[in-house]
Amino acid sequence: MKYFSKLLFLLILILSLAQCAKRGTPTGGEIDMEPPKFIRATPENYSTNFKRDEIRIYFDEYIKLEKPQEQLIISPPMDPKPEITPMGSPQKYIRIRITDTLQENTTYVFNFGNSVVDNNEGNPLPFFKYVFSTGSYIDSLTVKGTVADATLKEPETFISVMLYERDENFTDSLVYKQPPRYITNTLDSLQSFELTNLKEGTYQLVAVKDRNNNFRYDPGREKIGFIEQPVTVPTDTSYNLVLFREIQPFQPERPKQLAGNKLLLGYRGRALPDSLRIEPITNVPDNFEYRFTRVPDKDSLHVWIKPQLEVDSLKFRLVSQNRVDTLLTRITSMAADTLQITPEPSGTLDFGKNIILRSNTPLESQNSERISVMDRDSVNVEFTTELRPDNAVAVIFPKQESQTYRLTVLPGALQDFYGSTNDTIQRSFKTKAFSEYGNVTVNLSNVASFPIIVQLTDEKGVVKAEKYSTSETSIRFEYLNPGNFLLRVIYDRNENGVWDTGNYLEKRAPEEIIYFPEPLDVRPNWDVNQPFNLR
Repeated sequence: MKYFSKLLFLLILILSLAQCAKRGTPTGGEIDMEPPKFIRATPENYSTNFKRDEIRIYFDEYIKLEKPQEQLIISPPMDPKPEITPMGSPQKYIRIRITDTLQENTTYVFNFGNSVVDNNEGNPLPFFKYVFSTGSYIDSLTVKGTVADATLKEPETFISVMLYERDENFTDSLVYKQPPRYITNTLDSLQSFELTNLKEGTYQLVAVKDRNNNFRYDPGREKIGFIEQPVTVPTDTSYNLVLFREIQPFQPERPKQLAGNKLLLGYRGRALPDSLRIEPITNVPDNFEYRFTRVPDKDSLHVWIKPQLEVDSLKFRLVSQNRVDTLLTRITSMAADTLQITPEPSGTLDFGKNIILRSNTPLESQNSERISVMDRDSVNVEFTTELRPDNAVAVIFPKQESQTYRLTVLPGALQDFYGSTNDTIQRSFKTKAFSEYGNVTVNLSNVASFPIIVQLTDEKGVVKAEKYSTSETSIRFEYLNPGNFLLRVIYDRNENGVWDTGNYLEKRAPEEIIYFPEPLDVRPNWDVNQPFNLR
């Protein structure tokens, strides 16, 4: 018994020692969720009669600046820009060294957005501002509003909102040439803006997606929005700025040769091939001819020429609606592109779609008698054909569900610019059952005016279905492939059947687009009845 007690005591002792020797895992404490705190500044924040060239802003912990090129907005802009640290190693203060000559009696605002973050966890100090005035008081007026995009449901991030003084020196062209008097930014998650510390006056209000951060509007790559009438400060009005991309005047680039019979002509702006004309300067044969075709999804044209030229270079005048350009391209010996026809789509043929015979060279004519369509029972299907401006022939016929169609295109059905004709083409296409598609009926109310364009798009704005209405308010879309769609309505003010953008100098706003707030979930064998109030 005494032996058993000793053994039990020894076992308990060993277990106790093992437990004491076991290593614990440190928890590391709670995660820091607090942003840095502003302590003081030299000179003090909201100082007046400012005359210093250096500012220091102190915080209660080590901080760093995150994406200051995007987040930090200085209003009015300084040129040259001030030197700001820390950009790399963390500090407990921000140092601003001013190298610009400051304007007299002006309130300056350094809006850091969400760029001031603590060094360890990256918690941002939201919308921190440092403000000073070179005069005897701080301007305190504001202008507020929202930013939207003419063609996108949600606008891009980091939109610059600018105020230009409308004084005796103001012209509309200033937005291209110099920074504004005041500027702010919508940051990365907001669609609203607030211009603060403004002085009383009359201004031009514009918004720009300032991609190169030069505080100016650069047409082409950048979008612009504007309020047509001058803005008088103080004001209680909330302004809505709608961004759009202007269509620039046509401007061709130097062409280059792609094949023995084909040139590539890039351009900026809008190209209207039907209005372009080539006048050769280089000596060319009397039977010289040319055609233009568009390059899909690119700002480029293909220029097809015949006969092939035996010259070192081709110099010509390109005559458009508003300009004449003299262009030069080198000519070398290259193989010519030859006719190739590609049937579309491949496999499944959706209802409401047509079979497309797409050509790589310019089509001149088509002979529907050399084209046939049969169903799975080898019964001929009646059809019509259409030579389209996008260099393709559409084969149009009514379709039945769960059917197979066989297309045959015999030699000579299609002829191109060079007199070449197609080889025999045979393709099969299948249709799906009606139950594999969904339908959407849109019931509109409070339509301000007609005509309207009603569209279903994907998340990127690519149009998947479209209807044009001159009076109807119940719009039905049938045979939609299942998925999420965005619904939008366009007021077609000029009745040309397409959406038209705006122009800043002409003070012309883009045609209005109204988005339904939620995506439409289209399911197989399902009908969506969606009311849409446009007010």
